[in-house]
Order: sequence, then C-alpha cells, then structure tokens
Amino acid sequence: MDRRLTPANGRVAALELAGKITAERYVSGEGARVTRSVLDLLAAPDEARDRQLLMGEGVDLFERRDGRAFIRAARDGYCGYVNEAGLGAPRAATHIVATPATHLYAEESIKSRDLAHLSFGSRITVLHELKALFETPEGFIPKKHLREIDRPFSDPVTVAQMFFGTPYLWGGNSRLGIDCSGLVQAALLACGVACPGDSDLQQGLGRDAANEPPQRGDLWFWKGHVAMLVDPDTIIHANGHAMAVTYEDAKKAVLRIEAQGGGPVTHRRRL
Repeated sequence: MDRRLTPANGRVAALELAGKITAERYVSGEGARVTRSVLDLLAAPDEARDRQLLMGEGVDLFERRDGRAFIRAARDGYCGYVNEAGLGAPRAATHIVATPATHLYAEESIKSRDLAHLSFGSRITVLHELKALFETPEGFIPKKHLREIDRPFSDPVTVAQMFFGTPYLWGGNSRLGIDCSGLVQAALLACGVACPGDSDLQQGLGRDAANEPPQRGDLWFWKGHVAMLVDPDTIIHANGHAMAVTYEDAKKAVLRIEAQGGGPVTHRRRL
C-alpha cells in the first residue's frame, strides 16, 4: 500500500483496514479542522514536510502522541503527521479564499490588527455579512476575497495563474510557497476536480493526449515534475529552475529539462 494514502502507522490504523493491515488498534478516527494558516504534513513526526494543509481544511484524526497528530486529509486522502496544536473542532465551511491571498482582521476594519495571512483555497465559515467584510469565528475578511464554497471555478489555468510569482517550496501548498504538484492540485480542486497531491499520482488524471495537438489545460509530466499548458506553446509551473511559479515556452522547457537531467516528457494528460 502507498504510505501516503494508507491511514496506518503500526500503532493505529483506520477501522476499514482491519484484517488488511497489522496494527495494535483499529480506530474510526475523529473529525478535526486545520486552525492555522498553513500546517505542515510530515511523513513521520521528525521528518521533513511532505505536503501542507490550509486553514479550515478537514482531517480524520487517528492518533495523538507527543504533540503530534496522525491524520488523513479530507481533500485527497493524504496521510501523515501534523502539529496537534494546529487542529481544532470540525466546522462546516461556507466560503473559500478566492484571491491569491487575504488577511484576517481583528475588527470590522481593514485598519485593525491583522491576525493571519490566508492563502487561496483556505476554507472559511462566514457568520455574518457586513458592509465590506464578512465576520467569521476567527475574525473579519474582505468580502471581495471570498467565494461561496458551492461555486467552483471553471478554468484550472486561470486559477494556476493566480499563483504566478509565488516562491517555489518543496511540498508547498500555499501562496507563501508552492511546488509543481501543489499548483496543479490547487487549480483542479478549486474547479471541483478531484486531484491527488503528488505528480506521480496525478499522472492518472484524465486521459492520454500524447498523440493529440496540445491545448490549454493539458498536463505534461516529467519524472518528478508536472506543468500545465496555458496555450499550445506555453506552460505554467512551479519550478526549481526559476524558484517560482513562472511561464515558460513549452518546447524550450522540454529541451531545458532534458538537458538538465530531468529526462523527457513521460505523460501528456487531458482532463
């Protein structure tokens, strides 16, 4: 089983894995919600970041141990460890942050103290609609920066373009830092398209388009990398070459990546 998608760590396992995998205990898990702007998801308690979760995202919590929580992310089933202090009680979200980023304010004024920086895709519970801001349990957010959660975007490329210039960050999922698969996932999830968190898993999305003319929205994969086509001649991707989300001439990118040891394009997928 893929460790990233298997809710088990030897001590505990999700109840549905009873009889399929060995564990000391099988638990149903409890619902929880991310309460920090960005929360690192780790493969093991003291290892490096695998991915990140955003404010308001839901998780299944299977174990609390030494300040860490073993969880499964609701958005894509990704499993791992997070700081237990970054989780709170579950709460239904009504809106998402629909701009590259926004701020959470202490009072009903953009001149009041800002409490947190929130990235695109953060899930928000609106309590009251005010003149220019929404009131949430955590504070106030500009109305223009939120979108109803039941109104998905229609074009993943447009969403990806919101991240233009975002610094590259291995395992990143926010406007503060993002990697290639994080960018693709953010774009597709915002459009209501289920998407795993890593590029090797994303290769199964859509259908093969290797023998068709390239078009906007196609996904091109290399070993360990993914990019999205803005048009037949241009890709957008979070990349370590520029250390940012950038546009690049598609043909030149193919040649550059191969010349730098990244190999050829391995998959061309169309959603």
